[in-house]
Amino acid sequence: MSLAGISLRDLEYVVAVSETLHFGKAAERCGVSQSALSAQVKKTEGLLGADIFERTNKKVFLTPKGEVLIAQARRVLVEAQRLFSLSQSWADPMSGRLRLGAIETLGPYYFPKILAPLREAYSNLQPALTEGRTADLIRQLHAGEIDAALLSPPFEDEGLVAEPLFFEPFVLMLPTNHPLATAPEARIDAVLDEGLVVLEDGHCLSDQTLELCERIGRTPSRQHATGIETLRYIVAIQNGFSIVPALAAEEGPTLGGLLCYRSFDQTPPGRTISLVWRSSADDRAEFRILAEFLRKHAPKAVARERSGRVDAKKAKKTKTLA
Repeated sequence: MSLAGISLRDLEYVVAVSETLHFGKAAERCGVSQSALSAQVKKTEGLLGADIFERTNKKVFLTPKGEVLIAQARRVLVEAQRLFSLSQSWADPMSGRLRLGAIETLGPYYFPKILAPLREAYSNLQPALTEGRTADLIRQLHAGEIDAALLSPPFEDEGLVAEPLFFEPFVLMLPTNHPLATAPEARIDAVLDEGLVVLEDGHCLSDQTLELCERIGRTPSRQHATGIETLRYIVAIQNGFSIVPALAAEEGPTLGGLLCYRSFDQTPPGRTISLVWRSSADDRAEFRILAEFLRKHAPKAVARERSGRVDAKKAKKTKTLA
C-alpha cells in the first residue's frame, strides 16, 4: 500500500460523505460533480483496502471499518490544517514561541519592565524566558536550546551576532553607616581601596568590576557572593560595599534601611547589553525587530545604544566600562 495515491482532498471527500450520508450533498459541499466525488471515494477505498461506505439505492451507511478510517481521516485533516496555520503564522515573524535567555544579573530586573510593552506590541509572541551565566547561555545558543540571549560584552565566541541595545551604568551599593552614604555622588577611585564584595567567578559583572579596579590601579581585598541578592545581604551587615548595575539598584530593597545606593560622579562606569543570536539564523527577521523594540523601550535608568550589529568575536573590543 502506498500513501502517494491518497490526497488530503480525497480525505475531505470521504469525510463529507460520512457527515452527509449522501453523495450528492457531499459533492455539493466540496464543489465537485457527484460522479467525480464518487470516483475519488471509490479510489480511496481501493487504496486503503477497505469499504468505507455501504451503499444501497436509497441510503449510504458507514461500515465498521469505515468508522475507524473516518475518525483517523479527521485527525489527519486537523493536523494538516495546523501545519497550514503554522506556515501562515510565519508571515508574522513576531509570533509563536521565542526562547530568550538573559544573564542572571540582568534578567530579574529587566524582564519585569519589558514584558508588558512586549505583549502589548506583539500579542501573538510567546516568550519563553530563562536566566544563566554568560558561558551557559552561549552553550545553550549553540545547542539550539534558546533562540537569543541578552548578554554583556566582551565575550569571545564564533558564530554569534550581537546587536547593542543599551548602556547600563553601575552604581555604588553600601551600608547606610558608610562614610560615603551621605554623599550625593561618589568618586570611583575613592571607594575601591578595600572592602569590595563581588560576585563569584563566572559572572560577567564580577569580571567587569575587577577590570574597573585594574584600570584605576586598585587591587582591592574582596569577598565573593553567588548573586546580587546575596550581595545586598553581605553589604548590609558589614562595612563593605559593592558595585551593581543600575537596574538592580533601581527601586532596590534597602533591607530595612541598612542599604543605600549612590551614583558615581562624572561619567559612570557601566556595561553594554546586547541581544545575541546565532549567525546561522541571521536571516530570521524577528531578531532585528526585537532588538529595535528593546532599544526603543530601554528603561529610564539606562542609555539607549545606536544600532550596529557586530560579530561576537569582535565584541571583545567593545568599550564596556566608561
